[in-house]
Amino acid sequence: MFTEKLGNSAVQVNQLLFVIFWHQFRPCWIGTSTGVHKLKFKKMKKVIMAIALIVAVSSVSVVYAQQDPAARAAEMKQKLKDDLKLTDVQADSVAAIQQEFRPKMREVYMDQSMSQDDKKAKLQGINDQANKRIQAVLGDDLFKKYLDWREKNRPQRGGGGGGNQ
Repeated sequence: MFTEKLGNSAVQVNQLLFVIFWHQFRPCWIGTSTGVHKLKFKKMKKVIMAIALIVAVSSVSVVYAQQDPAARAAEMKQKLKDDLKLTDVQADSVAAIQQEFRPKMREVYMDQSMSQDDKKAKLQGINDQANKRIQAVLGDDLFKKYLDWREKNRPQRGGGGGGNQ
């Protein structure tokens, strides 16, 4: 069989993809019928556009994931100011508090010796400490808005079963 002859070589896999592509769209270049030519060309155009879209989306997500942490923090601070109408002092204070507690949370996440329940309990304690300090900075009304805003803007994390919080 043809696939048994290929082996695992990347060059051979590329050749196989070329053969499949060539046989799929061959009438575009060789066919004598104009109708077949137009139909196959439209199909090829759609495939190429889909591939280009996938490449564009994946490159944008890679760029965002590799964004400088300082730039992300500045972006988040500006979003706090814009969305919640915080003053510069309030936004700076909230960002500083978040920055202070982030390493503690990361340490808990990375600790492989803790069970998930222990991690959840410890993270809840850290969150409570941070929230008390943020509430002192923002006041009760703004703090409630901040909690709602944070819940809406929480990044969606993959994996896990998504339990109740």
